[in-house]
Amino acid sequence: MAFIRIDGVRKVYRTRGKEFLAVSEATFDVRQGDLVALVGPSGCGKTTLLKILAGLHGYDAGTVAIGTATEPFDPARDIGMVFQQPLLLKWRRILDNVLLPAEIMGLPRAASVERAKDLLALVGLRGSEDKYPYELSGGMQQRASIARALIHDPKLVLMDEPFGALDALTREKMNLELLRIWSESRKTIVFVTHGITEAVFLGTRVVVLTAGPARMADNFEIDLPHPRTLDMRTHEQFGAYTRRIYKLLGME
Repeated sequence: MAFIRIDGVRKVYRTRGKEFLAVSEATFDVRQGDLVALVGPSGCGKTTLLKILAGLHGYDAGTVAIGTATEPFDPARDIGMVFQQPLLLKWRRILDNVLLPAEIMGLPRAASVERAKDLLALVGLRGSEDKYPYELSGGMQQRASIARALIHDPKLVLMDEPFGALDALTREKMNLELLRIWSESRKTIVFVTHGITEAVFLGTRVVVLTAGPARMADNFEIDLPHPRTLDMRTHEQFGAYTRRIYKLLGME
């Protein structure tokens, strides 16, 4: 059963009397527990779709439904966000940065502190609880932002090119870390990227969007085993998936 259902979504931006079509006829489903990669060229509307899912943007046509009959969905409570930049508060220690959503939601302090410590251990930051953001590398700061997105136990995690600002080596390490975290938490994740190999490597499913306005060109399952390893990128099946995306985007 689908956890997210997007059907014929259309989004138009209107500024200074002009209209700009950002998303056109986007349609796809996301199953609970999937890690779905939205891939497409820069400016194709991926982030707009993510903001629609988060309830931050309205839309002009189509339908968006999240949750099931047995598991109703509250966007204010059930979404965790990870952005391209970590956006940590520089005057707060790492533990307190992770705790911020729990504080805003008024969750019990003692239980939240224990969960924050567990999450920091999960993302590989055990021992960094009392450090400030400037004491951590960019990759470590992004790990802290992932822990922050999970602190309130959301049903859906939305990630907007979270590793785009990292160097290539750190990005590969973070890809492996994200897969490990996902395998342990089993959260439903929608991950926006313009990296074709990153989308195939991470996704249980890939949604390919054409150049703006975003229109779904394909939506297919990635049948690669878990746990995934970097050497899978040299496998024939991995290459077939990437070539399929290149062709859809007119790059072959």
